[in-house]
Amino acid sequence: MKESEEKSSNIDEQKEKIRRRYKGINPEELEVIPALPQQDIFKAEKMLRVAVYARVSTDDPRQTSSYELQKNHYQDVVNKNPNWTLVEIYADEGISGTSLQHRDAFKRMIADCKAGKIDLIITKSVSRFARNVVDCIRYVRELSSLRPPVGVFFETEHINTLDPKSEMILSFMSTLAQEESHTKSEIMNSSIEMRFRRGIFLTPPLLGYDQDENGDLIINPHEAKIVQLIFYMYLNGSSTQQIADSLTDLHCKTKKNNYIWSASTILQILQNERHCGDVLARKTWTPNYLDHKSRKNNHDRNQYRKIGHHEAIISRDDFIAVQKLITNAKYGNKELLPELQVIQKGSLRGFISINPRWSGFKVTDYFEASQSVSNSMDTIMPESVTASAGSFDLRGYEIARGQFFSSTDRISVSFSNKQISFNKNAIRKFPDTKYIEMLIHPSAKLLAIRPCSVEEKNKVQWSRTKDGELIPKPISGAAYLSTLYDIFKWDKKYKYRILGVTHQKDNESVLIFNMADTEIRIPTNIKDASSNTSYNSKIVSAYPADWSYSFGNNYYMQSQTPELTEFTADKDWQTASESKPYKDSEMQVTPKETIRQNIQSIITEIKGDTP
Repeated sequence: MKESEEKSSNIDEQKEKIRRRYKGINPEELEVIPALPQQDIFKAEKMLRVAVYARVSTDDPRQTSSYELQKNHYQDVVNKNPNWTLVEIYADEGISGTSLQHRDAFKRMIADCKAGKIDLIITKSVSRFARNVVDCIRYVRELSSLRPPVGVFFETEHINTLDPKSEMILSFMSTLAQEESHTKSEIMNSSIEMRFRRGIFLTPPLLGYDQDENGDLIINPHEAKIVQLIFYMYLNGSSTQQIADSLTDLHCKTKKNNYIWSASTILQILQNERHCGDVLARKTWTPNYLDHKSRKNNHDRNQYRKIGHHEAIISRDDFIAVQKLITNAKYGNKELLPELQVIQKGSLRGFISINPRWSGFKVTDYFEASQSVSNSMDTIMPESVTASAGSFDLRGYEIARGQFFSSTDRISVSFSNKQISFNKNAIRKFPDTKYIEMLIHPSAKLLAIRPCSVEEKNKVQWSRTKDGELIPKPISGAAYLSTLYDIFKWDKKYKYRILGVTHQKDNESVLIFNMADTEIRIPTNIKDASSNTSYNSKIVSAYPADWSYSFGNNYYMQSQTPELTEFTADKDWQTASESKPYKDSEMQVTPKETIRQNIQSIITEIKGDTP
């Protein structure tokens, strides 16, 4: 009880001390130094260095009047105030206010403020200063924090940023300005969408064409010759830089009346589908109305294509051929439209040589090329295998697949969506060469490997020498692996491993891999309940569920290495048969000799037209 009374007494004493402390002192004993009164910028007696900022958002000549009126108005405003000295009128013409990009005059004005050259900025409205809330508030705060501070006066809203109460109002007004830009952007996008749906396309200036009174494209004969020359030279093997240099030497004019050509300009012309008479609308789109940065339209927005929209300068097949050449230039291809090479006879009949530097072939191209010489697949893909006289009859025994046992001494190949890797046992089968040719039979799902010389057009290097030993070299497959995955119906997320067999007769050898008989290598964070799996620390090795039935008598009912029947038979044994090109009859590309003749003819005509 006594302790409680003492504690209460202590608390009372502390409270009394706080009361005495906060009574303060006698105000008469305190000297107050008053702050300077808030300055009215229109009544200030101090000389102020004033800058004016004006902006119009488009280059439309009709907005020139708005631009000039703003400049003249603020010139008069400054002149009427005797204490103001005009530093400069900073003006951005044809620039959007939603971003600071390309607003050079604005940036220069801010730099002059930081350099102490400006005391006050006057502008028409918040929307003229910035339509982006973040930019507006950031620069107002930055200017206010300078010493001495620089104010911004918004005439329409009558806001002076040196007023402490102005920031809340400014935030609200700048938000409205930003939302106004957003609304205008949505309205414009909606208008463009409605135009495209009705086949009303935008027609910007395009080399080779003029526009009639209705805005329709009509061919400009002289410019059309230049366009044809560009396409023919590219089809003939010239690079974009070589074409640009040639046009510069010929003194040809660009659409902007320049005489200097660049590789990027040539590439834009080559990729513009309007030169073959078609229109593809909305190839790019702008995700953010604030930064105005366009992005390639990868099915993010509707696209609209009109075939035969106007008269063509280049045939559609020549245009498609050029697009394929452009796509495959990064893989080192220098040919004019490579053709699929198909084996015509022998054990590899119907196999197609894989071109390692061309991505233009589709799944259907491989199947059609193979079927053009393979009328029947019965000899390659038998429905079942029957034990013949003299062979091991293993019926009644438990037969297991080799993949379920150690396969370190077996030939194997591994596929990912980026590269192909053969193991040491495979490359040792062809120790005399580092180069091979890869062939596939799309219907039979077979991969064949045969040695070749360094001169072979479709060669790939699969081995290299290190410390005197032959070791595997991964084969890059960026150009064609995606198509192979589609042919074999594989999942691009996974890696695949396939065991192979060697077939040899006399001096001819070939490695055969059954691509339908694969081991799947799955990352540990992905599980596939439909497959039988075995785990290790990094990956999951998965096998097809139907392998569970390939034991005992069932062994003979499964696809037991179907290529054995084809490649162990004596009939028509040839693996070194030459391949022949398979031509797509639908593509009618201008012949090589005609292209060269056209190039010479057009150059002669252009030289005759040049003054």
